[in-house]
Amino acid sequence: MNKEQANELATKELANFKKRMKIFGKSEDENLENILSASFMRINQLVGPYDANNDLNFIELVFERSRYAYNDSIEYFEGNFQSFILDYSLQNMIMDGD
Repeated sequence: MNKEQANELATKELANFKKRMKIFGKSEDENLENILSASFMRINQLVGPYDANNDLNFIELVFERSRYAYNDSIEYFEGNFQSFILDYSLQNMIMDGD
């Protein structure tokens, strides 16, 4: 996933993320899009290439990482989600092997 793809996905998912986080208004939209974009890129690096348009687990991980980043706790995300990230990465390897 390149930066342009990540930015597109961030723009597409911004409203869903704001709804989940109970964020209203537009004053934080640019910051939230940057957080989401960085999260799309990082999760893609961690678990391998996925169809982010159709994979709800991928979106879930992106939203969780974004939530940690928004709350200035990003350093805890990978440790707290390590088993989920590992399981998800292994699923990707198995699916690629078919």
